Order: sequence, then structure tokens, then C-alpha cells
Amino acid sequence: MAYDKKQATEEFGRWSESYDRCVLQWLLFGPSHRALIRRIGAVAEGRPASILDVGCGTGVFASRVREAIPDARVVGVDLVSDMLTQGAHRWRALADAVHPVQGDSERLPFASGSFDFVTCANSFHHYPNQERAVAEMHRVLKPGGRLLLIDGYRDAPWGWFIYDVCVTYREGNVHHASAQRFREILDRAGFQAVAQKVHRGPAPFLLNEAIAAEPAPLYPAPHFHLRTPATAPREAEV
Repeated sequence: MAYDKKQATEEFGRWSESYDRCVLQWLLFGPSHRALIRRIGAVAEGRPASILDVGCGTGVFASRVREAIPDARVVGVDLVSDMLTQGAHRWRALADAVHPVQGDSERLPFASGSFDFVTCANSFHHYPNQERAVAEMHRVLKPGGRLLLIDGYRDAPWGWFIYDVCVTYREGNVHHASAQRFREILDRAGFQAVAQKVHRGPAPFLLNEAIAAEPAPLYPAPHFHLRTPATAPREAEV
């Protein structure tokens, strides 16, 4: 049976009470968050940044961003109201610069071109329509804005066993995309300069980084073009 939003909501609703204490906070979420914060800091170079964290959960990442990058403005969006409720103490403490919103990754409730960064850490495999979610991430980024998307790395034997066997058995028919699949999704959404980095360890993960292109024109370009003898053939990339 295909994994759907109802199943995800029920699963994370049950998990919300113990989410902040689970072993994954140490094993996977902490290292993932540190990788994201390093990249945001390196790209922002001290400039104020607006960040949308998709699948924000109880706000652990948002609080870490504010501690590491005090000038950042963070909006967290999550499908599951129970997760947001469990993070109420964080939202109150950070109310001046961090704002939680209940919403769907496939229909992000924000205007186009709203954010400098979109982050998504370790929740992407729960999204039933991953291509639609990535298209929405591209839409809400400013042109030239940066997507930083982390999920479990399943392309090596150990990662395959963890994510495609153990996690799937535990969580249902979730889908951890391969590195190639991520590139295809990001390319189709209009992202440029896609880069990927594998972080090894007991719970390996893949950091996908990509830059949002200019919005597509209102009318598509013609499907033909004029070829002249002076036009040199384009060399194949290697």
C-alpha cells in the first residue's frame, strides 16, 4: 500500500511525545543539523537570512539555527499539529524570530520568492509526492536562493539495509531517494548547480544542495531555433 499523508500524520502524532528524546536526535538529527548550519553560515557570510524549514517537527533545528546564526529569521512548517504543539516551549522562547506554521509541503502557504534558504532534514522520505514538494521548495525560494535537503543515504550496502529494510519495516512504505533520483527531481524542478555530499557514519545521510533559478517565463520559448553554418556544435560535457 502506498504511503500517504494520513499515515504520516498518525505516525508522527504518536511519535511527537517522545520525539525530542529519541536516539535519532543524537544518531542522525544532530549531525544533519550541524551540516545544514555550516552550509547556511558559509553561504550567508554574516548577512541576515530568511530560512524556511520544511518538516520542522518540534523546532529543534530552528532553535539551533538561532543559536548559531542570531540574525537568521526562521519559519518552520510541518504537516502534523501534534509535533508543533510539542515544541510550544521553543516557539515561545524564540517568538521574536522563529514562527511555526502548520502546512503541507506540497502546497506551501507562502508567497513565491519569499526565502533565502529552504531546509529539509530527514523527513523527505515521508512525502508521498516528492516531485511536487521540491517544486514548491523552488517556488518559495528567491532567485539564487539555496535549497539544502538532507535524507538518509541508501546507495551503499549499510545505508540500504538501514533505510530500505529497517526503516521501511518500521515506518511503512516510505521512499528514500537515491542520489541519482534526487538529481533528477531537482533538475526537473528548475534547480541549478546541484551538488551532493555523503556524510558517513552509523546513520549515513546525503546532503543535496541546489540553487533556485529565475522563475519560468509566462509564455514558453519557441520549440524551434534557427541554425546557421557559423553556429559551432556544443561540446558534450564529461
